[in-house]
Amino acid sequence: MERKTFVTHRREDGSFQGLKEHLEGVALRAETFGRDIGSPREGARVGLLHDIGKYSEEGQKRQRDPEHVGKVDHSTAGMQEALRLGDIPAAFAIAGHHGGLPDFDGNLMLRAQKKLDGKMDPSAWKREVAIDGCTDLPEWVTNRFESVEAAMYTRMLFSCLVDADYLDTEKALQGERPRGEFASLEELFGRLKAHVEPWLTAPRDELCRRRNEILEECLRGGEKPKGLYTLTVPTGGGKTVASLAFALSHAKEHGLKRVIYVIPYTSIIEQTADTFSKFLGAENVLEHHSQAELGGEGEDAEDSAAQRRRIACENWDAPVIVTTAVQFFESLYAAKTSRCRKLHNLAQSVIIFDEAQTLPVTLLKPCVSAIAELVRRYGATAVLCTATQPALGKLFHKFAPEMPIRELAPNPDGLFDFFRRVHFVREGPLSDEMVSQRLSEEEQALCVVNSRKRAREIFRMLPENGRFHLSTLMTAVDRSRTLDEIRGRLKEGLRCRVVSTSLVEAGVDVDFPTVWREMSGLDSILQAAGRCNREGGRKAAESTVHIFEGEGRVSAALRLRMAPAAEVLEEYEDINTRAAIERYFAKLLWAHGEEGLDQPRVLDSEAHLLFQKVAEDFRMIDDKGSRIVYVPTSDNEEDLRLLRLGFFTRERMRRLGRTAVSLPLYEYQALADAYAVEDHGADGFGILLNPDAYSPTCGLDVRCEGGSAQFV
Repeated sequence: MERKTFVTHRREDGSFQGLKEHLEGVALRAETFGRDIGSPREGARVGLLHDIGKYSEEGQKRQRDPEHVGKVDHSTAGMQEALRLGDIPAAFAIAGHHGGLPDFDGNLMLRAQKKLDGKMDPSAWKREVAIDGCTDLPEWVTNRFESVEAAMYTRMLFSCLVDADYLDTEKALQGERPRGEFASLEELFGRLKAHVEPWLTAPRDELCRRRNEILEECLRGGEKPKGLYTLTVPTGGGKTVASLAFALSHAKEHGLKRVIYVIPYTSIIEQTADTFSKFLGAENVLEHHSQAELGGEGEDAEDSAAQRRRIACENWDAPVIVTTAVQFFESLYAAKTSRCRKLHNLAQSVIIFDEAQTLPVTLLKPCVSAIAELVRRYGATAVLCTATQPALGKLFHKFAPEMPIRELAPNPDGLFDFFRRVHFVREGPLSDEMVSQRLSEEEQALCVVNSRKRAREIFRMLPENGRFHLSTLMTAVDRSRTLDEIRGRLKEGLRCRVVSTSLVEAGVDVDFPTVWREMSGLDSILQAAGRCNREGGRKAAESTVHIFEGEGRVSAALRLRMAPAAEVLEEYEDINTRAAIERYFAKLLWAHGEEGLDQPRVLDSEAHLLFQKVAEDFRMIDDKGSRIVYVPTSDNEEDLRLLRLGFFTRERMRRLGRTAVSLPLYEYQALADAYAVEDHGADGFGILLNPDAYSPTCGLDVRCEGGSAQFV
């Protein structure tokens, strides 16, 4: 009797990939990925079992004639076999390898009881596939399979399977695709050393010498053991390049696979990636945030470099990744295949958290727990890099009591003394009119306030000559143009008064003699202070940061940050010291309480393996309540035309992102109700129709009164 041939994945020429070939191919890749998480045998097992449901009669009908046969459940069989072997993480990974990780107490248990008989009987797999009964599941998983640690491990194993499945399928249908051609980390370290050599050999002044001390310490620090580090460097100390120097040196020393640079704000991710690309090579630096997930073929396919970048975004297999904190942490607590696919590539990496103090307090425990797990269990080294180091030691001790936290910076207290460039003045309560009046008396000054509305109102009260406005209501194009003009006027000594929201505090290189900062969290105040006398060209006594209390209502979240800041301002004459900063963060964490550091109770759900629930609850930004509005320009007409037709390529979305504004849903709806936008709500965006609603100077201007929009 002729032996039946089992197949999967029909190619364009009508041929098929053999099912056994696919299972073995996925198993081999997943085994390789599994080595990085300490479980190569587990990787091989999930690879062999994930598609055994396709051996059923209905499964083969579906593979051979997908146009006429509906979807067939092909993952339950492998899941059930994993459960029979007592391998719960493998069961989760297999069950979710298409639809995403299920919750333990819901979908998984229901499918565990599902009968697979008759035409759904997959038992033919046993004639082609042999399963190793041995396992390398870690003891801390087998002994406590319902735990936070087990949940992280399950996602890591899931990631190994998903990535291996995608890659093997991709090879079968399209052949090998250009995924790499990257330089080694050793070569990239050499490029960085060549880039900084002129700085180290010929420092121009004392400021450069101090920056070099930090840089050299980080270069030497690469030899230190893997683990958890802090890099506490005041603003202006060159911590961005110094932290990268440590990361590349450390990766070379310990044979690690990549460097992941985590940035708090999308607004500066492109800037950071461009900085690294200049000396590491653009092909070796992957910039990844939410817009990078959009797109497919089309125009990107014509550009091999763009195609490789897009492909690398899928699983982070580039040597240097620059991403956002939102992308990083939400992936670690995700359930979808697309978000989890890259997770195994976090293992055996150096992860730099830039501006670590910006981690949301209400999710601080889950964030710290994730970092601790990556270091403890998955061979990663993490660096918390900031000028205002939060008091996270107790939290890390809670999750990893055996793990020391080492400081990379030489003599941080001495650095703070040296980099002290400003003095602080408490102004008390000031109305918008009083703030504008005081700013009008300055030739060059920056004012940072807490709301977009207040920024616009104060700006409009200023004399027109030399006034500027910055907020996220402006497109990136107009913000960049405005910043270029500001920098030019500052350099030339011309009148320059700027009113901005907090967006100017992170990664924006401007240098004012005077800064005004509305009362906020101490970390935000110090970030704003970093825009005053940034290059140290003036005496600290001549460089003033005015702290004032603005008018109007304040959100509950901001009040929680303001209260400990006010206390520290009363206790310390100089708030830009390590002691003051540590005091502030200690008070901030105490104010939130134990439960407030994990407000949605993510870790409780995580311990019960509720993957879908955790993915829904862990949101660093509530993007459900926002919409994108694209502002038409002479340069984006064609991109908008193609967008209307549904062509969402990555490169197009990146270009359009430069002319976009994000609005809260209620403001967006006001625009829609006033017929000011062409509404594409199903796709999460609108296109501005009313040109009077946008100004290159002030951005998108909408006031909601009685449900209607008024443009001014």
